[in-house]
Amino acid sequence: MELTREDAWKLLCEYNKDHFHLKHAVTVEGVMRYFANELGYGDEADFWATVGLLHDLDFEQFPEQHCIKVQEIMRQRGLDERLIHAVACHGYGITVDTKPEHEMEKVLFATDELTGLIGAVAIMRPSKSVSDLELKSVKKKFKTLSFAAGCSRDVIIQGAEMLGWELDDLIQRTILAMRSCEAQYEAV
Repeated sequence: MELTREDAWKLLCEYNKDHFHLKHAVTVEGVMRYFANELGYGDEADFWATVGLLHDLDFEQFPEQHCIKVQEIMRQRGLDERLIHAVACHGYGITVDTKPEHEMEKVLFATDELTGLIGAVAIMRPSKSVSDLELKSVKKKFKTLSFAAGCSRDVIIQGAEMLGWELDDLIQRTILAMRSCEAQYEAV
């Protein structure tokens, strides 16, 4: 079954009420759409965006079963196995053994934690925005493990390696991706 953006949003809100989680979902949705277009998958941009929107569907209610419970929820609704695999594999090596295979899945794995770190750096700035955020500011905070401690640096590094990208390139490209959709996620 294909999901419209409206249906995906309703499903997300059925399992998530916290503003932080909803904003993160919309951020990752926009970042995934950006990368779909940037990497030559423009015809699949809606699918990439849906994966980003729903990637943490189960996290708020089932944090101990994150990336596991989502598979059950989605299968009960008859959703596409491709969507289920893509959402589940961002927990690879953490909660599931489902490995990211497609470039889209690797992008999600690499950028999920990174969007949280970049967002945390941005809100510390006078502008509270990614619009004037520079790579060096994120790199400085990346090295400070106590800053945004919930954002796994190891996962971000592993994601960059999966993609075959330098870490600086991943960070810079993700900043640009977040700039492209900042108005969208700030409106949540």
